[in-house]
Amino acid sequence: MIKEVLQGLETISQGHPETRIHPLVRRWVLRTFIRTLFRVRVENLERIPEKPAILAANHLHHIDPLLLLGELPTHPHYYVLGDARTLYNKWWKRFILRLVGGVIPLERIWKEELAVIEASKHQRQDLLELAQAIEENVPTGEDIPTLRKINRIVQGLLSQGNGLVVFPEGRLGSTEGQLHPLKRGTVIYALRAGVPIVPVVIIGTQDLFLRKQLTVRFGEPLYFDQTSRIKRQEVDTALETLQNALLSLLPTNYVEPKGIKILRHFLNHMFW
Repeated sequence: MIKEVLQGLETISQGHPETRIHPLVRRWVLRTFIRTLFRVRVENLERIPEKPAILAANHLHHIDPLLLLGELPTHPHYYVLGDARTLYNKWWKRFILRLVGGVIPLERIWKEELAVIEASKHQRQDLLELAQAIEENVPTGEDIPTLRKINRIVQGLLSQGNGLVVFPEGRLGSTEGQLHPLKRGTVIYALRAGVPIVPVVIIGTQDLFLRKQLTVRFGEPLYFDQTSRIKRQEVDTALETLQNALLSLLPTNYVEPKGIKILRHFLNHMFW
């Protein structure tokens, strides 16, 4: 499925027409699905520019990409750059995402797998077979051809007037209101394409239960000068600006709701 989707996206990024579901239908399907289970509050949606932009969001749970795709405007058309193994790991996710589209799947090795490989090198003989299987079968996603392909797809989609959703932490957060250090890819994409970055924070998805309040909060767009010769200082400055913008949007005193949490175990594992 990853190979099929990437091949189709590369064709689209080269200017060929795309056959896709109407954006209003995509939004309706995902919004209906999510809002049947949870209460959703969206703040400052009007801050999203009516032109190509990169939305940079914190990441607390695997529900986050579906939540965002269901709440974003229908124009421009947004694509989510996300971990394929968590987006496609269940039949119902594959069914929905085949229907609504909008995913640029990344093949990545997980930190747990890296830990197995590392432990096998340090007196954990019982992990040798598993570590070997991981090294032989799990793509890291960091090989040069793959990185170049993803970059071509991203730049092509942005140049054609589409938008992009990225989770710059590169992994799930473990605590509401906190961020992992951000990866550089988000600002590199923005600097190359000359598009603004809109900081987005998602609140409440770290622990799910039926009818829980989930919040999506948008910040003011961040504008940077377009450049084809990106310097390290430019990236670092833009990354610090983005990190500060996200931190300013996050709650400083988040408290999980108390009381009975209906379907908590089911919903957390459903979206995992």
